[in-house]
Amino acid sequence: MSHSLGSLVAPVAAMVLIAGCSTALWPWSRGKQRDEPRLNHVQALGSHNSYKQAIAPELLRVIAERDADLGQELDYSHIALSEQLDLGLRQLEIDVFHDPDGGRYADPLGMRMLQVSGWNPGPDYDVERYMQEPGCKVLHVQDIDFRSNCMTLKRALEELIDWSELHPGHLPVAITMNANDSAIPLPGSVEPLPFDAAAFDALDAEIRATLPPKMLITPDDVRGKAETLESAVLAGAWPTLSKARGRFLFVLDEGGDKQKAYVDGHPSLRGRVLFVAADPGTPEAAFLIMNDPIGSGDEIARLVALGYVVRTRADSGTVEAREGDYSRAEAAAASGAHFISTDYYQRDPRMDTGYEVRLPDGATTRWNPVTAADHAKAELAP
Repeated sequence: MSHSLGSLVAPVAAMVLIAGCSTALWPWSRGKQRDEPRLNHVQALGSHNSYKQAIAPELLRVIAERDADLGQELDYSHIALSEQLDLGLRQLEIDVFHDPDGGRYADPLGMRMLQVSGWNPGPDYDVERYMQEPGCKVLHVQDIDFRSNCMTLKRALEELIDWSELHPGHLPVAITMNANDSAIPLPGSVEPLPFDAAAFDALDAEIRATLPPKMLITPDDVRGKAETLESAVLAGAWPTLSKARGRFLFVLDEGGDKQKAYVDGHPSLRGRVLFVAADPGTPEAAFLIMNDPIGSGDEIARLVALGYVVRTRADSGTVEAREGDYSRAEAAAASGAHFISTDYYQRDPRMDTGYEVRLPDGATTRWNPVTAADHAKAELAP
C-alpha cells in the first residue's frame, strides 16, 4: 500500500520476458545444505494489494477530479487470491484494519457521497454483511478504496486453506501485511483503530485460529535453537523446500512504532506468527522489504547472498504499466530478490502498452539466480 491522500479535501500487447542475470554461488558449507534446495533458493512473482477490487467509476472520477495522480495511482484491481495462486504467484499482500467489535468499516463514506449526489455508487456492498463480523478487515483505504475480494482476514485465510488443500505440495507462499491505522483527510471518514500490542496479539490469534500449524512457517520454526532469528538465517536455517511446501509465511510490512509494538516482549519474534521487515543487524532481521531494485539492486543481491529473504517491486502506482517501462521489473529479477510484487501479472486491456510482468521464459517462479546456482538445471515444481 502506498499512495498520497493529502489533496482529497480540496495497440499491440507484448509480454515481458525479464532478462536473465549472472549467478553467484551460495556461501553455505554445512553438510547437505548445498545439495538440498531451500525456501530462499526460489524466486517468484507476487502481487501488491492482492485483495483489491476496482473503485466504482463514479467514485474514481471524483477522486481524480481532486487529485489526478491519485486517481491514476488507485486505478487497478485484482482477481481472487486463489486465481492469482492458480497463475503461479507465490507472494500475496493482505492488508488489515483492526476491528474487534465489527461494523467499523461497513458503511463507506464514498458510497454515501455518491448516493446523496444521485450518482451510481457501484455494485451492492457487503450483501453478506461480512463487515459486521468482529475481526480484522481487509481493504486498501477506508471510505474511498474499500472494495475487496476478501472483506475479512478470516475469509482470506480460509480461501488460502481451500486452495492449498487442492494443490498439495505447492511452493511456500509469502503473505505481506500492512497494519493500516492512518486517518485520511476526508471529513466524515472513519477513524481507524490503532495497531498497538493488543491489536497485534489479536492479529496473531486470528491467524493461528484459522490456519493449522502444519500450514505455517513462523519465526520460531526458522530460528530453532539459534540465539537470534538473524543469526539463524545467516547460518542457512531457512527450511528446505521439502518441508516448506504447502505452507505460508506472514510478514509485517511496517517499521517504526508499529514494528516496535509487534516485537516488544518477543525478542527475535519468539512466539510471534509474522516475520517483520526489520533492518539487517537486528535480532529480528530475516525478511527484508526493499522496493527500489534499480537504486538498490546490488545491495539486494548482497543481502540475498548473505541469507536474508527479500521482497521487492516491479512497478507501483500504475506508472510502469502506463509507460510500458520494464526497467524496474528487469532490475528486480536480476537482483535475486525472492519475491517480486506487481499489479500486472496479467495485462490491463485498457492500456495499449501491453505491460505484463513475467520471469524469463514467461515463468512466474524459477530458481533464484543469486542463491541457487547448484539447482539451476533441476525442475522446479510450482
